[in-house]
Amino acid sequence: MKEQIIKDCELKLKEQFEKLDDIAQFNQEKVLNAFKKNKIALRHFYGTNGYGYGDDGKFTLNQLLADIFKAEDAILSPYIASGTHALSLCLFAILRPDDEFVSITGKPYDTLTDVINGKNNGSLKDYGVKFSFIDLKNDKIDFDEVKKYLLEHNPKMVYLQRSRGYDWRKALSIDEIEEAVKNIRSFGYNGCIMLDNCYGEFVEKKEAIEVGVNLLAGSMIKNIGGGIAPTGGYVVGDKKYIDLVANRLIAPSVGNEVGSYAYGYRLFYQGLFMAPHIVKEALKGSLLFGEVLSRCGYETSPKSGEMPYDITRSIKLNDEKKLISFIQKIQEYSPVDSYLTLEPWDMPGYTNKVIMAAGCFVQGSSIELSADAPIKPPYIAYMQGGLTYEHSKIVLKNIEL
Repeated sequence: MKEQIIKDCELKLKEQFEKLDDIAQFNQEKVLNAFKKNKIALRHFYGTNGYGYGDDGKFTLNQLLADIFKAEDAILSPYIASGTHALSLCLFAILRPDDEFVSITGKPYDTLTDVINGKNNGSLKDYGVKFSFIDLKNDKIDFDEVKKYLLEHNPKMVYLQRSRGYDWRKALSIDEIEEAVKNIRSFGYNGCIMLDNCYGEFVEKKEAIEVGVNLLAGSMIKNIGGGIAPTGGYVVGDKKYIDLVANRLIAPSVGNEVGSYAYGYRLFYQGLFMAPHIVKEALKGSLLFGEVLSRCGYETSPKSGEMPYDITRSIKLNDEKKLISFIQKIQEYSPVDSYLTLEPWDMPGYTNKVIMAAGCFVQGSSIELSADAPIKPPYIAYMQGGLTYEHSKIVLKNIEL
């Protein structure tokens, strides 16, 4: 019965799968052309030690990423520990005491709460940076409220989050990000527009820099690392902002000119090259999950028939036991640590207990098939990734619905 439903859903998704093939083909050619332009060679894969002066592998990797994103400059570093770290670097690099910044997509992701508003922990608030947020209205940016805010305030940064975090909403499309930039500029704002780009790379043919975003950041163990990058994060954007981020990452006296990595850069280059294909595989798996689960009576976001704009799918299970069972089943059919029985726990940076399935080759990698959920009503599972479409099908076939 389940296998027949999966087959029927695959037939229904044929047109959407073809669209994803076209996007992946476009992005793969874009990435390949950047590799060719930068004359990537075996020597770029070798690491350095000590200060890392003249580390051609590092400098070329940064330029490669900037070219792919059509940006002025970039930093791709194994010393950026996560997406949260990359975002935090940007915020602390740009913002100064008494500055204001505003998020126009609601509250940022949970792990940024203490970065922004923590007490006596070195947060932005501790340094006198003021923060406001404007909630979405019917899943859309509320431009009336944004205009009102910008006419009454002079924020140093306007902040957007592309993916959903732990909210029940769709990810922002490139068209929506472009609309946001145009509106913000039309209101007379000339400051930094920053985007949390986690889960959104290579989902469409354009990246957000191409539609006017000044600065964006993300994790190398999500889309852009292709399931191969072992660690790291990245920041891409206008050179004046990237220079500030480099000063924050290393030191104002040296910026990005020092910093060695003895283990070498091959996995970063290779992961970046594989990323367009791997993202396509993850998106196909997400579409199949959405279609099958919808037929079984569950509400998902994106809805059945909608193209995804990130690699995350929200699944409303409305029952704590069903939620925990769903996450446990993802772990059971993972290639790594499949024998573990997961339980909710107090995870650092989160308000509620969290259960997280991540039977991954790279710890916590969410371009690999994984899922997590805060334990709170309406008990929503957030599923990400999938290195192969076939793996997603196998898991779906074995989940009890």
